[in-house]
Formats: sequence, structure tokens, C-alpha cells
Amino acid sequence: MNEEIHNVEKCKAHISGVQDALYAIGGKWKVLVISALLNNAKRFNEIERSIDGITPKVLSKELKDLELNGFVKRIELNGNPGQISYELTPYAESLKEIVNLLSAWGKQHRQHVLGMSKNEWMEKELQK
Repeated sequence: MNEEIHNVEKCKAHISGVQDALYAIGGKWKVLVISALLNNAKRFNEIERSIDGITPKVLSKELKDLELNGFVKRIELNGNPGQISYELTPYAESLKEIVNLLSAWGKQHRQHVLGMSKNEWMEKELQK
């Protein structure tokens, strides 16, 4: 019984950590914005062009949220408020490995799904 309680507590602690991570970087766009900034700083329009389907309004909101959470730094270029660049903070660099693993898994998953025959897919759908 004691071991079962310990396992439940361990599971809850694990889930709590995942919830905290998803709260910070969850949603449709945050990880994509972080991914766009992984290799170098970019201006707003460069970020927008690199992420298919994101609107300027949504990108602006996501950048503000990421800035508030300490993941993105907003930089005025040459002291000019009209020229803004965004870069990841050193803290956000801790996400680099996670984002790269997520990307690799996504590519692998796409190949897995594309490799399934129509019959295999139907069987999986029926099992749900």
C-alpha cells in the first residue's frame, strides 16, 4: 500500500511538471516562435514569414507572452524604436534540446503515419 501511494505521488509530481511546462510554452504558436529564434535573432516580419499561418496580431501576443515569461528579449536596433529585433534569452536556450527532440519526433511520426496503409489506419481508428 505504501509503495502504491509513493507511485501515485511520483506520478502526480511528474504530471505537475508537465503541466508547468505546458503552461509556459503550450499552445499552438509558442514553441514555433521559440523554434524560429533558436539559431539567431530575427525581426518581427522575419519571424512571421518563417511560421506558416500565424497572423501579426497572434505573433505580437505570443512575443509579449514569451517576453513576460523570460524566454524572449526585445531589442531596439541602433537605439531606434522603429527597428526591433527579438532573440532568445539565455534561459530559453534550455529549451533548445527539447525543441530539437520534438522536431525529430514530429518528423518520425509523420513518416510513421504516412507509412501506414489505409487498412492499418482504419483499424487504429476503429480501436479508439
